Amino acid sequence: MSGSAGPVLRLQGVGLTRDGRDLLDGVDWTVEAGTNWVVLGANGSGKTSLVRIAALYDHPTRGTVEVLGGRLGTADVRTLRRRVGLVSHAMSDLVRPRLTATEVVVCAKYAALEPWWHTYTDDDHDRARSLLAARGVGELADRPFGSLSSGERQRVLLARTLMADPGLVLLDEPSAGLDLGGREELVDVLEQLAADPTAPPVVLVTHHVEEVPQSFSHVLALHAGTVLGQGPLATTLDGPLVSRCFGRPFEVRRRAGRWSAHRAAP
Repeated sequence: MSGSAGPVLRLQGVGLTRDGRDLLDGVDWTVEAGTNWVVLGANGSGKTSLVRIAALYDHPTRGTVEVLGGRLGTADVRTLRRRVGLVSHAMSDLVRPRLTATEVVVCAKYAALEPWWHTYTDDDHDRARSLLAARGVGELADRPFGSLSSGERQRVLLARTLMADPGLVLLDEPSAGLDLGGREELVDVLEQLAADPTAPPVVLVTHHVEEVPQSFSHVLALHAGTVLGQGPLATTLDGPLVSRCFGRPFEVRRRAGRWSAHRAAP
């Protein structure tokens, strides 16, 4: 947990311009402790740009960014970044395939990618194995990372993000490339994490409402780099909002706590 007073994440007037094009513009967004957010939008809507700014890997062109009590531009980014857990496909590509799942997780204690850079205790390895077990991949603890399926890798990386006791977890389209079974296993794991009152706030970036776990509380919808709407999922996520996100008419339904979207009949 963050242990900081105030919001876990706050963006005010954030914009990002690259090569004369606004990737984000006028984004105001606050993530409070005890909330779990979905960032929803089509490809090219600015979702990844937003999460990279929240993870302190990119600087906005304008606006202010505060993460876990530190403000971008005045806080020590290298220290602050270690308190933010980030799962993305780029991270999966950086991991050496022959490392075991346990090694991948335990290295996160020092934000490292190789185990030989630091010394780890038996307690560190026990914690790594416990985190893997909690994500449903405990039996893979001694398996090489490169031998795991895409879904198993994502759950290992999720365990890795929790190794350093982060104050915020950011998931950038973690189910991309997964089959239906892998996606549902990941949703189950995210549901357990979101329902845990001791867990840090989680932000899930996606373009599929079907991937939203039941216990997530809020949604931020993006289109062309601007915020279309944000607020509690139960009252904000609906057909008109999704239609504006994706540029065509959709019907949105919720059944047994899970969301679905279908193109509206003409």
